Amino acid sequence: MNNIECEVRAMIDDDKFTELLAQFKETFTYLGAEEQTTYYFDGEVDLRIQQSDQYAKVCLKKANLHDEHREEIEVKVPKEDFEKLEQLFLALGYTVSIKWFRTRHVFTWGDIAVTLDYTRGYSYIIELEKLSNEDEREVTIALLKDKLASLGIEQTPKEQFDEKYRYYKANWKELTATKK
Repeated sequence: MNNIECEVRAMIDDDKFTELLAQFKETFTYLGAEEQTTYYFDGEVDLRIQQSDQYAKVCLKKANLHDEHREEIEVKVPKEDFEKLEQLFLALGYTVSIKWFRTRHVFTWGDIAVTLDYTRGYSYIIELEKLSNEDEREVTIALLKDKLASLGIEQTPKEQFDEKYRYYKANWKELTATKK
């Protein structure tokens, strides 16, 4: 069963984002852009809800944030049910620890999902993702790293993502107060 999310990512600046967006629209299959709102809940696991232009979902990722691979469980619901999902988790005693406001451009590169993200107050990010099974996860991660390197992009270390995340978590309300 392919339920292990394998991903590599890098923080990029806005010029590189613009360059890659134009390049990818010409070379990869462009699936479109969407606005996403994501709420992360406090707790022992990475539990979040998300609303996009098409749907809402509950997402549980088993392992640490920013790990290269982890089991992922998603349940999609109509986008209109996003507020109900929030009410459900609040009623269960969870609290929202972070809110993300992201514009995501989605591409496919063969069987690899490629996203270019701008998260308000956080960063521009490129991410390559492929689902794998437990036995093939290391091979899949190596493939994704090679693909990222072939684009001339160096993977951002997990520690740098963790540091940026901690800062964002402590300051997200101020960082997202403007619409840029």
